Amino acid sequence: MLSFLTMISRECLLMLALLVSLEMVLGCPQGFQKQRNTCIDIDECEDPICVEHAQCFNTNGSYYCRCHLGFTPQDRNFNASESVKCQDVNECAENEDICGPNSECINTMGNYSCTCLLGFVSSNGKETFLPGEGVTCNDRDECEEDDICGQHKCNNTQGSYQCVCDSGFRRENDGLCKEMCKIDPSLCGNGNCTTKADGYNCACHVGFTNYGNEQSRCKELNCETFNSDDNLEMLPDIQNVMTLLRNSCLELSETEGLVGARQVEGEFLLEALLSMIDGLLQGGPLNDNRKMTVLLEFVENALKLIGPMMNSPRTSRSYNQVEVELLKRGADVPWGAVSLSSKHTRLNSSWETAAGDASSYPGFATISLLTYKGLHTSKQTFFRSGKKSEDQTQLNSKVVTVSVSNTNTTLLTEPVVFTFYHLQQSDNGSRSCVYWEPKLDGGSWSDRGCTVLESETDYTVCSCSHLSSFAVLMALHEVKDEFQLRVITWVGLSLSLVCLFLCILTFTLFRSIQSTRNTIHLHLCISLFIADFVFLAGITRTENPVSCGIVAGLLHYFFLAAFCWMCLEGVQLFRMVVLVFNTTFKPLYMMAGGYGVPAIIVLLSAIINAKGYGTTRYCWLSLEDNFIWSFFGPVCVIIMVNVFFFLITVWKLAQKFSSLNPDLDNLRKIKAFTITAVAQLCVLGTMWIFGVFQFDQGTLAMSYLFTILNSLQGVLIFVMHCLLSKPVREEYSKFLSRVCAPEKKKYSEFSSNQTSKSQTSKSAQNTGESHI
Repeated sequence: MLSFLTMISRECLLMLALLVSLEMVLGCPQGFQKQRNTCIDIDECEDPICVEHAQCFNTNGSYYCRCHLGFTPQDRNFNASESVKCQDVNECAENEDICGPNSECINTMGNYSCTCLLGFVSSNGKETFLPGEGVTCNDRDECEEDDICGQHKCNNTQGSYQCVCDSGFRRENDGLCKEMCKIDPSLCGNGNCTTKADGYNCACHVGFTNYGNEQSRCKELNCETFNSDDNLEMLPDIQNVMTLLRNSCLELSETEGLVGARQVEGEFLLEALLSMIDGLLQGGPLNDNRKMTVLLEFVENALKLIGPMMNSPRTSRSYNQVEVELLKRGADVPWGAVSLSSKHTRLNSSWETAAGDASSYPGFATISLLTYKGLHTSKQTFFRSGKKSEDQTQLNSKVVTVSVSNTNTTLLTEPVVFTFYHLQQSDNGSRSCVYWEPKLDGGSWSDRGCTVLESETDYTVCSCSHLSSFAVLMALHEVKDEFQLRVITWVGLSLSLVCLFLCILTFTLFRSIQSTRNTIHLHLCISLFIADFVFLAGITRTENPVSCGIVAGLLHYFFLAAFCWMCLEGVQLFRMVVLVFNTTFKPLYMMAGGYGVPAIIVLLSAIINAKGYGTTRYCWLSLEDNFIWSFFGPVCVIIMVNVFFFLITVWKLAQKFSSLNPDLDNLRKIKAFTITAVAQLCVLGTMWIFGVFQFDQGTLAMSYLFTILNSLQGVLIFVMHCLLSKPVREEYSKFLSRVCAPEKKKYSEFSSNQTSKSQTSKSAQNTGESHI
């Protein structure tokens, strides 16, 4: 056993010697280098082999890298072959309170430091420190520094200080007190600013005033509004009050500096104004638009002048014909909601609306609501959406004037809201919120910028985006439009649509009856069908002005087209009666006359006055600027032509009936003649003559006659040209027999008979269409 172990040891020694000899021959292992037949370790850290912010550590035959303190990853060894980067650790983000109170942490690359906040100093006097050093940040007393606030008092605060400025000075962003008159040269507006011991004073230039409020901006006074001879000539009752207001205005505007003891008493001027209005309205309503404009503008300007003169924050006065409530705020810019009311009206607004821009605030804000108790009986015109209204109107509330000290009220940021209580509690008629517009026909009511928020039987709530002169409620009564007429129109047009549709099918599908005259019948039915359908579907769809204008344009075109085809009916009838053997039209001429002529008329009308399509009540042509005559003009010409043809037709018909079978009694002849004449009258459109009388009021009988005849025109066409036409009745009979009992006749016999009768019918029509 011992000899066996000895033999193995000898073999191991030989192998080790062999490996050493092989290593000497081949070289050193990785991480070592050969030196004097000896392998020694290579120091890889002698060269910058690690990434930035990392330290290299050499080992026997190798090395490793590790990030510096303050960088991550911190607990990992790596070598250059690994994609590892050392990134800075933000100690300030990881621990917000690392530096302690009243201090700020500043992160640096691989480290951080602490510094005290502005207004604090470190306990060791150094600018930066580390948390472990036991340093604290203490408040710095800035008031100990010399002249930091100048002559003004200094109050130290935690981390800062405040300068308590003397009167007339203002603390700026740098904390220092500066003279207000030098900081803001426009502080007084159009006036001189002077710093005094008790603050600053504004001495207004000539033409401006601050109504005695020494620290208020100077406001321009337009005294010319109370110096108009035209106003006195139009309304001489206001002369005395106008003189008082003009003198007061001039006294304010011509006084430099303070008004002082010469301040005008606003109470006296307000009493004089209300007494004048009361006496004026007791004399009766103002039915002249220009007089109404003079009164309303004068009252509004007077309230603007008187309001700042009032001493009381709230003033209320009531007379027989007028009552007023006036609110005033001064000094600081007021804000928040404000409400004024009278017996018949309530106004909800805001002090921001009354005061205007805060940067130009004059040191006071006023708002007043003046109600006229008898002015609603005056009669003036009404404009709706910029156009004169075609409705009969009547005021159903008291008239009010709203005046504010703010001079820019043409487009309010926040609209004002009125609640008007009705004078007559009724559900009849629509209601609109309106105001007095002086520039419309010398003065008129207008609804521009005013909308109805809510309307009940006894009140209406209005919202207006401006305060020009007035905002009132107007009750709009519909133009006399009997319910029975509406029912007749809708029922008659519905029946006409059905009958016109049957006529279109008849003249299109039955080839045996097709001729020049029936072609005219067909296109007349098509035009009337489309016009009646558009009328029923869109005549009252006035919500969208664009779509309403399109509906009005379609009605204009297709009604004109129908009249053009009626004219062709008259021409064809004339040719059939007078020129018996020359009764055909070229199709191109018919289409040009039936569809081309109305297209030209509508196109020219739209180019001249596109706004004339669509009114406030109906999608039809406007009566403004006689635009309606772009329809009634051609219609009247066509009616006159057709009347001429109708008279010739009647004369020829009389001759035809006189030559009929002498056995036919006279009563039957007269009956047949009358029915035929009336039918031709309706088909030729001559019953539109009754439409002329619709411009006059009180013609209810004419309205019924016009409505019945025109709504049933499609029915009359169907009766005359289909039911009373023998060829058409034969075609109806063949169609019904084919549908109801197709087995009774063979197709060949039916076809043969149809061809024979068709040829006979065509022959009869081509040679004798004048026989009705």
